Amino acid sequence: MQAWLSDLQQLLAHGDAAVLVTVARIEGSAPREAGTKMIVTREAARHTIGGGHLEWKAIEIARQVLRDGMRTPHARRLERLALGPSLGQCCGGAVVLAFERLDVADLGWIATLARRLATGASTVRSVSFRSSRNGSPEGHAAATSAAAATDAVMLSEPEPAAQAPDCLLWETGGTTLLTETIAPNDFPVVLFGAGHVGAALVRVLGTLPCRVLWVDERDAAFPTPEAFALLNAPNVAIDANDAPDEAVDTAPPGTSFIVMTHDHSRDLDLAERILRRGDFVFFGMIGSHTKRKQFEHRLAARGIDPMQIARMNCPLGVDGIVDKSPEVIAVSAAAQLLQAIEAAKLASACSTASESATHRA
Repeated sequence: MQAWLSDLQQLLAHGDAAVLVTVARIEGSAPREAGTKMIVTREAARHTIGGGHLEWKAIEIARQVLRDGMRTPHARRLERLALGPSLGQCCGGAVVLAFERLDVADLGWIATLARRLATGASTVRSVSFRSSRNGSPEGHAAATSAAAATDAVMLSEPEPAAQAPDCLLWETGGTTLLTETIAPNDFPVVLFGAGHVGAALVRVLGTLPCRVLWVDERDAAFPTPEAFALLNAPNVAIDANDAPDEAVDTAPPGTSFIVMTHDHSRDLDLAERILRRGDFVFFGMIGSHTKRKQFEHRLAARGIDPMQIARMNCPLGVDGIVDKSPEVIAVSAAAQLLQAIEAAKLASACSTASESATHRA
């Protein structure tokens, strides 16, 4: 699930009011993409829309919206901020930020959105804002539409060809409407091996938007419940399984697999099973160039297509990083995994755009 959404649920469930800040539009160069979110309360700010003076100004405005909420509980506001001289940032573009004051009354749509994302469903969220006096939310730097929007937040199904995240602002009848497609952003990872490198990689993956199944047949290899709690990795589930191959078969399409067990024969069996599936986004295996050559011959002897074998990333990690300490291997492996995830997203977006163009034709 989106990290901002779970944090928002927790805050509002405890009776706190918060302002959800969304990058509603970008013009030119900006530090974060449209749809990026930050949560601001009276005491703190969570997540980031890009840092620097922009974020400081956004927090200042959000706290003003919180104060406005004393009179208008669901105050909303749009603000256009130029990123050049006025904010002292070198991006040179501009952003339109949307501010929404939320409280316990908003838990309904938030819970619905969370449930949909948990099942892998994308959702369109629509929020209306009163237009500014000149009819546009971005008529000049710091133009605003302050408060008083009482329309409920609306959730709807996206169009079949519009499952990818997006965020749009558009004018309709004196009202500015923010519509955004919110898509699940937590990609599935199955990690085999609970040794030193596996444990180091879990510490990194625990900070990323992914869902990790950590598999090893040795129950004692995993951290104790107390030590695991200290990892603060709620997106990681432990599977102490005498038949780790099952985790390959039950993983959803588009899973990324990372193999780093203590047993070369186990690694080979897992590699064969993963490559026979073929529907993975990434498959990485810890090991040397010599291990790769040996596995290439053995996998070919088992009937695996050489083109599939070529998809196996072994040695694991980003080229040029040679340090073999567990922590460095973990960071390098995570970087290589993220490269594969980004490439898969780009390929999916290009495919969707091509299909849309075909339908329009």
